[in-house]
Amino acid sequence: MRAQSSATKPTAIAVDAPPTGPSTGPAAVPARATAGTLQAALGVIAFSLTFPATAWGLEGFGPWSLVAVRSVLAALIAGGCLLALRVPLPAREHLPGLAVVAAGVVIGFPMLTTLALQTSTTAHAAVVVGLLPLTTAALSALRVGSRPSRTFWTAALAGAAAVGVFTVQQSGGGLSTADLYLFGALLVCAAGYTEGGRLARVMPGWQVVGWALVLCLPLSVPATAIALSYEPVTLTAHAVAGVLWVAAGSQFLGLVVWYRGMAAIGIPKASQLQLAQPLLTLVWSVLLLGEHLTVAAPLTAAAVLVCIAVTQRARG
Repeated sequence: MRAQSSATKPTAIAVDAPPTGPSTGPAAVPARATAGTLQAALGVIAFSLTFPATAWGLEGFGPWSLVAVRSVLAALIAGGCLLALRVPLPAREHLPGLAVVAAGVVIGFPMLTTLALQTSTTAHAAVVVGLLPLTTAALSALRVGSRPSRTFWTAALAGAAAVGVFTVQQSGGGLSTADLYLFGALLVCAAGYTEGGRLARVMPGWQVVGWALVLCLPLSVPATAIALSYEPVTLTAHAVAGVLWVAAGSQFLGLVVWYRGMAAIGIPKASQLQLAQPLLTLVWSVLLLGEHLTVAAPLTAAAVLVCIAVTQRARG
């Protein structure tokens, strides 16, 4: 079967076809929402492993070489898929949006979080980045005109507050340089998620991710050569596994299902599923890195899960 891209023929994917059988109509709406929620949740699981995998990668790579190598590897995977399926080039009107996705998700977020993880634990970084859902929902309201209900915003703010209290308690009430990197990562990643979710409504989500990665190759290839020449590399099992996961799992496959989920259920609701991400990362940090899990984590988990349930039921 030959792949078809909505970048040149938007009506083929962006607009639903008229009902032609029992699989379409009102009954198909809950099924599409369920599938979208599942895809977004799979993306969250993939993202929850990003910080532990980055910590593993830093055992053998420098921060700049790790970011550059992961970008090149992910772009090679994405480019191979685009070529194999003979996907046409994206339409010119989609290039600015793809540039925002590339700047925020491909370059900005990995770079800033990797720099933060040089001095921060994965558990601390995870709870700070737990504010990402609220940031994404806010930017979505500004960018694409979404207007969630008051119940939605109340639950989202409550979840963000729970994560914020947990963060302050863990950091002793002060902000470090790592925290500043993480807050910057929040902003650029939320912008990339918002723009990627918008584009995923008019072109397949995996193509949004793929073209954003390929667009970065003119920067990531020379950056990789320069970084590897200055930063020594030790290819341990952890380092190799870490860089492979952040390249293939976090930066390509995870984003593919994440953008598909956002297109199906909407950016605000999908973003609230990410409230579970810091808690999943805490579990991985204990299992994979041996970090200590504090007593506050289960309490935060309970509060966040309640907020997720409310936001998923609230009507936008």
